[in-house]
Amino acid sequence: MNHNYVFIGLKLLGALGLLIYGMRMMSDALQKMAGPQLRHILSRMTTNRLSGMLTGTFVTCAVQSSSATTVMTVSFVSAGLLTLGQAISVIMGANIGTTLTAWIMSLGYNVDLTNVVFPSFFVGMVLIYKKRYRFAGDFLFGVAFMFLSLVILSTAGREMDLEHNQSVVAFFASFDTGSYTTILSFLAIGTLITCVVQSSAAVMAITILLCSTGVLPIYLGIALVMGENIGTTATANLAALGANTEARRAALAHLLFNVFGVIWVLCVFYPFVNLVCSLVGYNPNSSGQATLLPVVLATFHTCFNVTNTAILIGFIPQMERVVCWLLPMAEQKEQDEFKLSYIEATLIQTPEIAVLQAQKETANFALHMQQMFNMVRELLEEKDSEKITALFKKIERQEDSSDKLEMEIARFLEQVSSRHLSDSTKMKVRQMLREISELESVGDSCYNLARTLKRRDESGRNFTPALYTRLRALMELDADALSQMNVVMAGQNGDHAIRDTYRIENEINQLRRSLNDENMRGVDEGDYDYTVYTLFADMVNECEKLGDYVVNVVEARLGMIKQIQ
Repeated sequence: MNHNYVFIGLKLLGALGLLIYGMRMMSDALQKMAGPQLRHILSRMTTNRLSGMLTGTFVTCAVQSSSATTVMTVSFVSAGLLTLGQAISVIMGANIGTTLTAWIMSLGYNVDLTNVVFPSFFVGMVLIYKKRYRFAGDFLFGVAFMFLSLVILSTAGREMDLEHNQSVVAFFASFDTGSYTTILSFLAIGTLITCVVQSSAAVMAITILLCSTGVLPIYLGIALVMGENIGTTATANLAALGANTEARRAALAHLLFNVFGVIWVLCVFYPFVNLVCSLVGYNPNSSGQATLLPVVLATFHTCFNVTNTAILIGFIPQMERVVCWLLPMAEQKEQDEFKLSYIEATLIQTPEIAVLQAQKETANFALHMQQMFNMVRELLEEKDSEKITALFKKIERQEDSSDKLEMEIARFLEQVSSRHLSDSTKMKVRQMLREISELESVGDSCYNLARTLKRRDESGRNFTPALYTRLRALMELDADALSQMNVVMAGQNGDHAIRDTYRIENEINQLRRSLNDENMRGVDEGDYDYTVYTLFADMVNECEKLGDYVVNVVEARLGMIKQIQ
């Protein structure tokens, strides 16, 4: 029979593209439907190795992408939401969860999925038009696209009729399946192709297609599957390139985990593969039974990842030490400027989760503002002009860097907002933008206070001991407000949080009015001149403004938390 191999080849490429798109659509839809829930699952259900592994398995089975789970996990490590040890256990589970994809694909080559495809398209379309259920509709469309691609791949495989193409059969028969050189060559091919296409599912589909036609021996097909396990780690490692050291360590642990698995399987390759074949009832040395080969590949994929996890789950602390040794933490030098610590533009592949990184960065921004205010309090007590000048310059640099920090966080949130987000996540982004704006205003107030104290030093005037005492009391209240703000930003808020913040603000307002009255009497009675009066009034009014900005930050954060709950 004369086949149009060009047309069939294009059909195969289109089917692979449809497969990747369908799985991506499923993953994105599930993350939008369950973004906050996934956050809670990953951050709270990883208390020990076993729960972390089960969590990774569950999440990967749900989103149908080990790469999505791994990138999500690396993002959490980057944001400080997971420890390295927790991340390693989740990654182990992700490797088990991804075996479900192989089973779905093997099902597609043995069962007619056409009856599922078209009803899924219809129901998905109806749900998409209902705004409330549009993400569920997107998920069903993803399922339909994935199943349709498997139907097309299966049909194209039969149309190619490779088992009767003597040149193709002779090509694969020319490889010595009993040679480790051949096995290593196909392992390298599987790794390279997976790194290039960034989808182990697509390479698995090609492998199952070739094996199901009977032209690719099972030993070579399994070698390709082993290579896919290594190649799939490229996604997380590429995403972590620009991230912090902890994130890069988590990605490296994923690579080491899979490489170790491949090494021990290679040591017992033929006995292990024969054992898997016997479980399915397939004889590698006999012809025929090609319909069993997709099941053999799926079974091997599962046995490989489950056994590898069973071996290494008890050695997570040792793996942690190895990756820490391979990627040592860079020495931290004391810096005057604030810099991003948690958010990474390269890890924005999961927008619902990226918001959590921004929350962590915003909390860190709040801590920086408290440190900046502490410098202002230090400046108030300083009497040496040279030290005052040096400290003022440091505060000036920090005020400039706080402006930059606000813009960088805002830019990151804008990038996240450009993606398709759930309504609740859009609300979080808006409230976070308000937080960083108010935090930057806190930095402006600190700088204005520092400028006033610098003017005090340059004028040669000084506050009276009574004014100093009253000013210290007012700044102590501001410090309490900032401390309370950071308790809220860290998520340790209760019902009393907003009441405490309002109470401190009321005390600040009352003291400001009292100090302004006392200040007016002091200048009227000649206790000090007008220059001291204006300097003190500027300090008091700016402290009151700072307290207002703190209240705004707390209100925004508590409003966001109520939205999540």
